[in-house]
Parts: sequence; C-alpha cells; structure tokens
Amino acid sequence: MIPTKMKFYQDLLKPLLFRFAPERAHHLTVALLKLGLTLPGVGALLRKTYQLQDSRLERRFLGLNFKNPVGLAAGFDKDGKHYHAMAALGFGFVELGTVTPKPQDGNPLPRLFRLPDDEALINRMGFNNAGVDALVEQLKKKRPKGLIIGGNIGKNKATPNEEALNDYLYCFERLSPFVDYFVVNVSSPNTPDLRALQDKAPLTELLTALQKKNHSYRLPTPILLKIAPDLNEQQLDDILEIVQSTGISGVIATNTTISREGLITSAEMVESIGAGGLSGQPLRERSTEVIRYLYQKSGEKLFIIGVGGIASAQDAKEKLEAGAALVQIYSGLVYAGPGLVKDICKSLLE
Repeated sequence: MIPTKMKFYQDLLKPLLFRFAPERAHHLTVALLKLGLTLPGVGALLRKTYQLQDSRLERRFLGLNFKNPVGLAAGFDKDGKHYHAMAALGFGFVELGTVTPKPQDGNPLPRLFRLPDDEALINRMGFNNAGVDALVEQLKKKRPKGLIIGGNIGKNKATPNEEALNDYLYCFERLSPFVDYFVVNVSSPNTPDLRALQDKAPLTELLTALQKKNHSYRLPTPILLKIAPDLNEQQLDDILEIVQSTGISGVIATNTTISREGLITSAEMVESIGAGGLSGQPLRERSTEVIRYLYQKSGEKLFIIGVGGIASAQDAKEKLEAGAALVQIYSGLVYAGPGLVKDICKSLLE
C-alpha cells in the first residue's frame, strides 16, 4: 500500500508525467523541482515534506558520515546539474554520472522505456553526458550541507577496451578533488564490449592502476566497483578475489540486467523495445541474491551498496538484511514517487 504522502505523486503528478515519453518526463520532473526550489516558501515546504532528520539514521562507512542510508543511484544526474534539488528530497547521498572523459550523445532516441505492468524500465542510454570537465564545473558550486557525493566513471564509446584505462584514469584525476567516493562502471550493457572489462584479468589491471594513482594522493578516495546482476557464482568469486587483491573499498550490487525472464509485459512488447538494461521490480530478487552471496562469502566483511528493484521500505530492508550497508534507488522513484526516501527512513526508525 502506498503511503499517504505519496498520493500527490500517484494520483496527480505520475499520470501527467506518464503522458510524456520517459526521457522527456525525466527532464520535465527535474525542471519542475528546480523551479519549485526557487519560489518563496516552496523549497522549505519540499524539505519539510520529504526530508527526515534524525541522528539514528546516520551511518559511517568509508570514513564518511552519511546522514541517512538512502542514496540516489547513478544515471539520474549524469552531469551534476540536479544534486541540490535531489538533496532537498532527503537523499543521504547522490551518485553522479556515469561520466566519460569526452562529451558524448549516447545512443539514438528513443532509448528509455517504461514497463508499467512490471514497474520496470529498460534503458540503452549509452553513457550520454557532457564530459567530466563539465561535471567538475558543476561540483565547484557550494554543495548542500552534509550531502555525500559519489562519482561514477566510465569510458567513451569510441575508446577501445585496450585503451580504456586511460579514460578511467582521466576521469579519476579530474574528479578526485570534488567527490567523496568513486564508482568504476564496467557493467553497463549499453556500451559495446564494456562488460568484457569485468573479466578477471582486465578488471584487476584496471583497478590496480586506479589504486596506484589513488594512493599517490595525500588523501586517497574510496573506490567501489559496480557489478552486473548477470554474473554467475564463479564470476562473483572472482569479484571477491579482485576486491581483496586490489584493496578497493567494496562493490555496488547491482547494475541493470540483460535478462527478460519473468516479465508480465508481453514478449512482443519487450521484443519491440529491443536491447537495453532492465531495472525496477523484476531485478529486486536477483540483486538481493547477489548481495547476500557476496556478503556471506566474504565472511560478512565486504562493504556493499545495494541497488536494484527498491520500490518500498520493505524492499530496502531486504537489501540491508542481505548485507548491504547502504541502498540506492532510481526506478523506484518513477513508480513510487519522491516520498520513497522518507518512507524508507521512517521505516528504519520504526
């Protein structure tokens, strides 16, 4: 059952937004939110409605103080234009990106699709972003008090895998003074051959080089690895070995899936949409399975941010109980609305 505070979104705003193409609805949503924050009294009302401040929600991980354990997943704010607005909705941390060294348009439109019957999305955005230098300029602005910011980095589509390390290093060097943690994205299904970098040898090489650069700085930044939900147990075991051997801080589990199993949406509809990563409710169970496996196999020592199919407070609790230290949401915002953050926080207090 959707809490009362979500009714405005469910009954009024969501039906309106769903009249627009998904990507256009996204831009309209953030534009309305940013406009509202500039109007007298509206910003205060939004914060009162959606934020929940309580010291019992605070978490300390990676040497960082998170004011609550609910974060915004990468992909929502690729260019760092909206993190002030998202902070007003009560997020404890936001992850920006995925960002690449050079600007790129991403894949042709349409590239974002709703599956309402499944409360899911399919996207093949293709790392569309304005480039890391543009993100740096956004991050030079004064950030909201207490907001933790992560930087999710990738490679340009035109960069061959053999040269991918240079792209990741460039993004890492440019963003190091401005973000609180890094996420290495080698698990998006929407950049050709990117997932090949998840194989043990190239991934170890990539993370080792990033760590070498990281530890050349006076204050190293935590590095996390975002992994796909489509890895088998042997591949997950490899991930654990790589985390240990490279000394990175943990993982984000999981990215979108290329699987289409168990969907309510008709096979014909899904086939007409075509390629892309599936997110939302159909991913929930598999994402939790990956979290539980990695956490237990690591002796309950691995730091994990859980993401995938969180559309309710219970979904978030499921991830935390499986071993996640923090959680992130994105697709759940589309279907449940912005009250989801406060709902999760309130449930954790109860």
